Amino acid sequence: MEEKILTGRKNGMAVLLGFILATAAAVVGLIVGLMTSPILLLVCIIFLSAGWILLLGLKVLKPQEALVLTLFGKYVGTLKGEGFYFVNPFCTAVNPAANTRLNQSGDVDGGKRGMGSIVLAGNGQNAQAEAPSKKISLKIMTLNNSRQKINDCLGNPVEIGIAVMWRVTDTAKAVFNVDNYKEYLSLQCDSALRNIVRLYPYDVAPNVDTTGDGIADDGSLRGSSELVAERIRQEIQSRVDEAGIEVIEARITYLAYATEIAAVMLQRQQASAIIDARKMIVDGAVGMVEMALERLNEGGLVELDEERKAAMVSNLLVVLCGNHDAQPIVNTGTLY
Repeated sequence: MEEKILTGRKNGMAVLLGFILATAAAVVGLIVGLMTSPILLLVCIIFLSAGWILLLGLKVLKPQEALVLTLFGKYVGTLKGEGFYFVNPFCTAVNPAANTRLNQSGDVDGGKRGMGSIVLAGNGQNAQAEAPSKKISLKIMTLNNSRQKINDCLGNPVEIGIAVMWRVTDTAKAVFNVDNYKEYLSLQCDSALRNIVRLYPYDVAPNVDTTGDGIADDGSLRGSSELVAERIRQEIQSRVDEAGIEVIEARITYLAYATEIAAVMLQRQQASAIIDARKMIVDGAVGMVEMALERLNEGGLVELDEERKAAMVSNLLVVLCGNHDAQPIVNTGTLY
């Protein structure tokens, strides 16, 4: 389905003024016809009875709005751009997603439907009161899809949510190629998110290939969020091309381990941090012991045999690597 833009139809004001003048003339003709001509009377009655049909062809569009028109089931074109238009009065505007409202960062329904992504107008207490419009918005919109629980490549369940910036670029494809382009976009976002997240570990893990080139890399959901978001955007875009939708950007808005393993993973991170800190402390302590021995040998302050060196090394390591402050002990004797 190819989009056809209707141009040269911004004459709605002229038609409206002409209709007003014609109506006034018909009223005058009706009065005159009552006294003079039955034919004039009949013409005026017919116009006053059926002339209002012309008003059905008047269409007003604001900036970044479009109207897809069909005539007895046949697609005749799309009106784009702000203006006052006049089209065939029997043309019908088509927008199958008019009743659908996507959750845009929780502000569509006051944030009461945080886990949902679609609200149908007319159903439920949160639906908007006004009648749905058949106009298609061409503005950049944000889809804040519901959080999903997905297993990463290591099998750990994680909760992740994304926000997708999108807009309609081809109104004909959006209306006629899919049943409801808003629901279609939301479902494809869920599917693409699952396909990409399962390729990455939550945190950096050894021997994991996230790019598919057969070589292990350091990609992760937490450390490579920009790369993951771009891959999600490309995945969604490849699925919604036929719906005439352009995905401008995708961003990860929420990322955490699932509640059932969050406590265990926190302990794991704490243990890893403690091990790394201990390793750093031991490396520093060994370097300080080596420096102390070298300084003592260079200055010739004291000569130590191997046994005394071992004792000194042991004492220094205990002092430097201990968790608590060292308790000084004065040795008044000898080692022998």
